[in-house]
Amino acid sequence: MAAALKQPLEPNFGDIDRSVLRVMEPAGRAYLIWIGFCFTLVAIAGAMWARQIYSGLGVTGLRQPVMWAIYITNFVFWVGIAHSGTLISAILFLFRTKWRTAVYRAAETMTIFAVATAGLFPLIHLGRVWFFYWLLPYPNERYLQPDFRSPLVWDAFAVSTYLTISALFWTMGLIPDVANAREATTGWRKKLYTVFAMGWQGTDRQWRHYSMAYLLMAGLATPLVISVHSVVSWDFAMAQLPGWHSTIFAPYFVAGAIFSGVAMVITLLIPMRKWLGIEDLLTTWHFDNLAKVVLLTSLIVSYAYVTEGFMTWYAGDPIEQMTFHMRYFGAWGWMYWVMILCNCVIPLLLFSPRIRVNLTVLWIITIFVNIGMWFERFVIIAGSLRVNFEPSQWGSYSPSITEIAITIGSFAWFLGLFSLFAKFMPIISMTELKEGIVWLRKALRKDIANAA
Repeated sequence: MAAALKQPLEPNFGDIDRSVLRVMEPAGRAYLIWIGFCFTLVAIAGAMWARQIYSGLGVTGLRQPVMWAIYITNFVFWVGIAHSGTLISAILFLFRTKWRTAVYRAAETMTIFAVATAGLFPLIHLGRVWFFYWLLPYPNERYLQPDFRSPLVWDAFAVSTYLTISALFWTMGLIPDVANAREATTGWRKKLYTVFAMGWQGTDRQWRHYSMAYLLMAGLATPLVISVHSVVSWDFAMAQLPGWHSTIFAPYFVAGAIFSGVAMVITLLIPMRKWLGIEDLLTTWHFDNLAKVVLLTSLIVSYAYVTEGFMTWYAGDPIEQMTFHMRYFGAWGWMYWVMILCNCVIPLLLFSPRIRVNLTVLWIITIFVNIGMWFERFVIIAGSLRVNFEPSQWGSYSPSITEIAITIGSFAWFLGLFSLFAKFMPIISMTELKEGIVWLRKALRKDIANAA
């Protein structure tokens, strides 16, 4: 907060430009060490994947009946993380929400890299990854066509569509800010920004076309929040397996995706705000509103948990009831109760306005939410597979060092890419922040008054 006290009470357009462009100055030693650490972990994960490709999936802990485990858990987790970007950038844009202007660029960037990370896991899970293109319906002389009843094909379409639309929306929003950075830099950075600016000069005609295209892209991207994670949920709901075959999965997965995604936005923005020195642009007002979204979606997810359990009891299916009894009180029951604690109980603290603006406590709460949502996906996927229709079909699962290393590498891959973007591209939209500068000034006055 002391850094915020040094900032002007009435920031103007030039102050906003300087604050954002200062973040993009040449990196220091600590930043380089961090990037090196992240991509070292990525290299280790890549080596373990290469070993898996050479030796086969036997190096993992995947055994009958648990043939979907950590890899598919990571896939669902990262697709869920990606949803907050579209929610904040597209849906809240259509509703003209004032507080989104400072956070949407980071959320969009998180979406791109989270989808890029999620898209790797169906490939990692394939036994013969060099035939990955068989998932796509391409013309060929062998009349080879994918099985459209396969969840792998659904995921291929969902991820590729979501990545394409999100990347276009993200790139379009960057154009005016990159053009601004182009005018303030020299050397190779100026050449890079000139390419990404795509000839932007800020003329009246360009702004009119840009505003209309951005609005249309927001409208096109909005349905993807619902459709993409609904498709991911059908990977499970379309199966006859107890614990999966449920009509609640589509809205349940969408709410969980937004819940985990907004929590991840907060997890990234709080340390980024401190390390990059942008307390004057990201105020407690922004985090207060993000925390309210986390609280709302936590309540929706909690309701889904209760509904799922109630419908299992009300239906009276003994196989389904046995599956849920094992989920609650079986060998992996502790994971379920950790999930409940992290996703349902701890977020209730956000009812307190003081906690919503206490960034240290808020950051810890979102860490718990991320842990809880990962456990939720694991409990649904591996927990349901290990307890099948008959006790003779039951099995166990223990992750191997290969799966653990690749999972850690996926987080390092995501954080490394996000950190690179934050240093070389505008991580906060100067254009939209200027449009809402009145609200930014009000938020800064409130922050400084609270600090005093």
